[in-house]
Amino acid sequence: MRKLLLIICFALLVQFSLFAQVPGSQSVYVELGGAGLAYSFNYDFRFDKNNINSWGMRMGAGGWARNDSWRTEGLLTMPLQVNKLFGKQKHFFELGGGTTFIYYRDRVNDWNNGEPRTWKDFDFILNSGETPAFMGTLNFGYRRIPVDGGFTFKANLNPIFNHNGFWPLWVGVGFGYAF
Repeated sequence: MRKLLLIICFALLVQFSLFAQVPGSQSVYVELGGAGLAYSFNYDFRFDKNNINSWGMRMGAGGWARNDSWRTEGLLTMPLQVNKLFGKQKHFFELGGGTTFIYYRDRVNDWNNGEPRTWKDFDFILNSGETPAFMGTLNFGYRRIPVDGGFTFKANLNPIFNHNGFWPLWVGVGFGYAF
């Protein structure tokens, strides 16, 4: 997993250095909820470097971990979405869709025989806690991008779905920097 994260970071650095785009056509942000489920760090860019009102892509990584004497639990998510912005000046409607890679692990120490056992309590998204897995994501929301770059904000409705169900009211809020 560490190698994959290093490759993603390297790809982002190459993306930053290769393309001189109009201010606000690239952004980095933290999203709570949304396609990353818990929280995620994201990079978003436009395919047309001269037009903010164009198709673009967002990729990120996030999750959480917990480790104590009786339970080890962790979630890794990697959202990837294609999106389009519609709007003028600094206010945009965002529409998009994509997928999120999920790796979830949960182990509980069984003190009777000393062996860890799997605790499957993430079934609302995963089928019996089996990972790695993918889920589909949609994106409908608002994004504020300053004309010359700077602080950016987004609030989205992110319906998520997979073979185990459909959750239409998943939401996300993001804060970051556009450049």
